[in-house]
Amino acid sequence: MSFLPSWLSAEGLLTGLGGFMLVGLCLVIFAECGLLVGFFLPGDSLLFMAGLFNAKGIITEPLWLLCTLLAVCAFVGNATGYWIGRWVGPKLFNKPDSKLFKQEYVAKTHEFFDRYGPRAIVLARFVPIVRTFITAIAGVGKMEQKKFFTYSAIGGVLWAAGLTVLGYFLGKIEFVRNNIEMMIILIVLLSIVPIIIEVVRARKEKKHIAAVAGAETQVLPKLER
Repeated sequence: MSFLPSWLSAEGLLTGLGGFMLVGLCLVIFAECGLLVGFFLPGDSLLFMAGLFNAKGIITEPLWLLCTLLAVCAFVGNATGYWIGRWVGPKLFNKPDSKLFKQEYVAKTHEFFDRYGPRAIVLARFVPIVRTFITAIAGVGKMEQKKFFTYSAIGGVLWAAGLTVLGYFLGKIEFVRNNIEMMIILIVLLSIVPIIIEVVRARKEKKHIAAVAGAETQVLPKLER
């Protein structure tokens, strides 16, 4: 992408890896999903470009194998981020007057995941930066492991395999091949759509709950009479 250094663009990263393209790709996806320092990596565009390179024959492994490896790396990355948050979390929150973290943040995070956890873990996959940090936050909040790993697996397949397959099939279209940068920008923009939908849905639910609560407060005085 034009606003990124060439070595940090999806095409630049893959091309620069040369013969180690697949190994490097797997490591990058793992780092972005599991290591906090990987938040700046272009995961969405990288997966799309990997599918396009596979369609061109630059990445020679079968599409199913490529998708499987990337989905596994995304899942293992999430698991790593979760345990980093779980192990480091107690040390960060052991001081109530910490400047960066407070006990109330743990409680709020735990409450958030109790209500939105499954949807948040899946949706966060498609949001740059958020997908890197939410795994550690889930660990800090001690989200139920079975729930976290289940939805991490679902999100990993939808994100890693889904975008790679999309890049593979769209990469066979001449218009897409000739306008790669525009397509990557479009992919990034579309990745935000699920979050927008979820925010709108959450607001509607909140208004509905408030309306029901308001109706109940009006009915109660009449019943007491």
